[in-house]
Amino acid sequence: MPQKDGKRGQGAAPGDEVGQKFHCDNCQANVTDGVRISCNECAEFDLCTTCFSRGIELGSHKNDHSYRVVTRHRFPIFTEDWSADEELLLIDGLRQFGMGNWKDAAENVGTKTKEECEQHYLDVFVGSDSWPLPAMDREFENKVARPTSDKRSRSATPGKVKVLSSQPSNHEIVGYMPGRLEFEFEHENEADQVVKDMVITEDDTAEELDLKQIVLRIYNGKLDRRLYRKSFIFDRDLLEYRKNQAAEKRRPKDERDLLNKVKVFARMQTREDFD
Repeated sequence: MPQKDGKRGQGAAPGDEVGQKFHCDNCQANVTDGVRISCNECAEFDLCTTCFSRGIELGSHKNDHSYRVVTRHRFPIFTEDWSADEELLLIDGLRQFGMGNWKDAAENVGTKTKEECEQHYLDVFVGSDSWPLPAMDREFENKVARPTSDKRSRSATPGKVKVLSSQPSNHEIVGYMPGRLEFEFEHENEADQVVKDMVITEDDTAEELDLKQIVLRIYNGKLDRRLYRKSFIFDRDLLEYRKNQAAEKRRPKDERDLLNKVKVFARMQTREDFD
């Protein structure tokens, strides 16, 4: 079973840290750097050679399932200091986390920094004469990729905890995502469900077109009301909850009572008039 791990697991070869670890699903032995047997019929199911030779059956896995023998690919294919495994992990990281997300891609590789990952992709893929494919005809004398000199020092350094800046829990107003200027639940949040499957075709009758246009007008009206409410919140700085609460506490009690009574008229006035 693959496991992402920033540290070298017990039993791993010294100086050979990788971003993804593999353990035997039966005895939990680390098989990252050796030969492992991967089942073709069970998702992410791996056995060490010892358990495989004993015919281990575990859960839905049976010993008559088809399998493949997997070993580490330490040989270089595009550059001398990148192994085939690292190349695969880089592409897998970009596929998972998005092109340009070098930090997460580097964490997926485990042996390279985000700067090295970015530069490697630019040199090997973007700079290739056969873009988007890299040069496939390179040959190397070394059978094992030359490791980066400071790999061990990077692997031993714990990574910083990622701070997500646009999640509903990262703002004093619950449900607000500051990076997107959106709320987790918008006004009339289900409005999109009405039109998400709508298709206008040449075969539609006049009555069907009229009906769809009416539905779209209703939908646009809901979007306008949603936009108006968000604009009102942004214009009045209502997201600054703590600041507004502190200012309100400094008012005399009778003034606070009066303010609470006239808040219902705020939508009919400009910000200057209400203040």
